[in-house]
Amino acid sequence: MKRLFGGILLGVGLLIMTCSGLCSLSVGLGFALHAPAMLLVVLIVGGLPFLLGYGAFRWGRSLLRQADEERF
Repeated sequence: MKRLFGGILLGVGLLIMTCSGLCSLSVGLGFALHAPAMLLVVLIVGGLPFLLGYGAFRWGRSLLRQADEERF
């Protein structure tokens, strides 16, 4: 069960990090030319989902490692 839940968390975390990172990058580059002060807003709004995705990724990876250690 840990392997299934860990794999799901790993995949969801990667998807959240990828989508949030690409969206923040594209919006940030658009604002960088016109309003550089908005980059802080982009960092906050895009950074929080990225951190949540990273947390899910790390949690899933640790669950997969625990499951492997218990197996042997």
